[in-house]
Formats: sequence, C-alpha cells, structure tokens
Amino acid sequence: MTTWEYVTTPLLIHNTAAILNNWGKQGWELVQVVQGPEGGLVAYFKRPVTQDGSNNSGLAAAAEAARQFEGGAA
Repeated sequence: MTTWEYVTTPLLIHNTAAILNNWGKQGWELVQVVQGPEGGLVAYFKRPVTQDGSNNSGLAAAAEAARQFEGGAA
C-alpha cells in the first residue's frame, strides 16, 4: 500500500513555472491549484513516502521553498 505525504505552497503568478518545476524536481506531483483565502493561488502536491525515509518531510520541503521564494522573484 502506498503512503503519501502532502504539502501546500502559494503560487506567485509571475513565477508559476519555476515554482512548479522546483517541486517537480523534488518528486512532488501537482494535485490541484485553488484560490487561497486571501485571493492568491495555492498549489497542493503529493509524493509517495519511501520505505527508507529518504524523502525529506513535507514540512522541510515547504520551509525550503519558502526560503527560495521569500519576497518574490523578479
């Protein structure tokens, strides 16, 4: 049985492809994009949890993404 981990992240309209590609390179599959409570877009991702635990936790990946895109990209 496959066990999944999930993460959500905001999407910056002017940098959407770069954000999605970054998550994809880390093994995350885009599940859905919805409008967030403040009007922005939020992406939902999932990926299988490996037996050996080699995947970073979803929280660690989200923290890394936040650091990369903090303040937005030009």
